[in-house]
Amino acid sequence: MRPKTIIIRQGEKKDLPAVLSLIKELAEYEKAPLEVEVTVQEMEQSGFGINPVFEFFVAEKEAEIVGMALYYTKYSTWKGPCIFLEDLIVNQNHRRNGIGAMLFERMITLAKEMKVSRLEWQVLEWNEPAINFYKKYNATLDAEWLNGKLVYSQLQEFKTV
Repeated sequence: MRPKTIIIRQGEKKDLPAVLSLIKELAEYEKAPLEVEVTVQEMEQSGFGINPVFEFFVAEKEAEIVGMALYYTKYSTWKGPCIFLEDLIVNQNHRRNGIGAMLFERMITLAKEMKVSRLEWQVLEWNEPAINFYKKYNATLDAEWLNGKLVYSQLQEFKTV
């Protein structure tokens, strides 16, 4: 059953402190609380500056942000434009009330509106509640691909050959 008092809307600059709080809550859940380095000011610059690199939806209940879905567009050399859902987070006190579904379905609607080839995201292999959530949508969870990255310190230490 979907809560009637929840509004899903495009995120605004004023929502960023609540969004960062949700991000920190997710980091706690994922056993990585010290990994969150971003600040509200950095998010303002990245999301609302000259060249915004992300957008987000919020789930609002009685003027309180209780969930969010942060995303950005990317380009697949094989498929064309895609949307990457970086994080979908619902405050732990509001989970199991259909808010995650409302946010995810808003992302699906956006992907259809934008006519992108794919809506993509990642989920930790041990996060069974999230895996089961996505399976309800008949999502493809691909165990074949490995995630690669260079973190800030590695980038700074890199020397060209």
